[in-house]
Amino acid sequence: MASNAAIPAQFARAGRRRALWLLVAVLVLGALCAASVAIGTRSTGWADIRAALSGQVDTVAQAAVWARIPRTLMALLAGAALGLSGAIMQGITRNPLADPGILGVNMGASLAIAVGVAWFGIQTSGAFIWTAILGAGVTAVFVYVIGSLGRGGATPLKLALAGVATSVAFSSLVIAVVLTRGDIAGGIRQWQVGGVGGATFARIWLVLPFLGAGLLIAMGTARRLNSLALGDDLAAGLGERVALARATAALAAILLCGATTAICGPIGFVGLMLPHLCRLLVGVDHRWLLPFSALAGASLLLAADIAGRLVARPNELDVGVVTAFIGAPFFIWIVRRQKVREL
Repeated sequence: MASNAAIPAQFARAGRRRALWLLVAVLVLGALCAASVAIGTRSTGWADIRAALSGQVDTVAQAAVWARIPRTLMALLAGAALGLSGAIMQGITRNPLADPGILGVNMGASLAIAVGVAWFGIQTSGAFIWTAILGAGVTAVFVYVIGSLGRGGATPLKLALAGVATSVAFSSLVIAVVLTRGDIAGGIRQWQVGGVGGATFARIWLVLPFLGAGLLIAMGTARRLNSLALGDDLAAGLGERVALARATAALAAILLCGATTAICGPIGFVGLMLPHLCRLLVGVDHRWLLPFSALAGASLLLAADIAGRLVARPNELDVGVVTAFIGAPFFIWIVRRQKVREL
């Protein structure tokens, strides 16, 4: 009886802990948004910040503050999308190393855009988004098929190896495509670094429907991802349609990753790091893990963007460089901690 009575108390404590971490995550995100608007490569006073936020853009300093607003919104949206897509990919594959970069999805979107620009002359942001989503989707299917070959099916290690090999191959193909077109080489290379410095309100409105659709689909798959975490056989035994559940969740990840890559370029490691940290805080229930991964991803990308502005003043580092600098050691730590031979 005592043990049965303790179960509701444990659930209550877990709920209070998650609510506390949710409050902390929201407060941290709010503070980072304020810092992102206030801090830049150009020093600005509080009077200029207040004037710019009220819509007054009469001086260079006020214009600099005004330009940080869409940049902040884009970093928030892109970080949330990448964190969420990483959590989904880890849930689909049951692979602790899964994220859009490791599985080659980012580079697939990059190759699609490079081919589209070089061979088909795409120029509009809308065309970039659709092309990137198509490239991300084809690459995700390709990596999963390659990782499923042989005995044992799509094991975590085989998927990771297939993704890394695909990413390296596609990166070489991007270089090969760009080398034949010197007129677009500079722009493609700058975009490939990954950043949010060129964000505008028009581009945000353009990408918002895709990110919104990906978010809604992702949140609707939380229970299915919990079932998939038990294994395909057990999930099927519980009445889950495994193939449909995996395809629906993958669609959400492809929309989120493809749209973000089209606008910001391939930003790596955000989807790898944050789900691991969020599991330590809220557990493995995807109904909590997915929204926390989105909040944490937004916070990380905002923090990386702020750091990139500060460390190289009066110039700046793109967020893709900062996240790679943080994420590479984290990736090595995950590999050593999980003991890749046991994956």
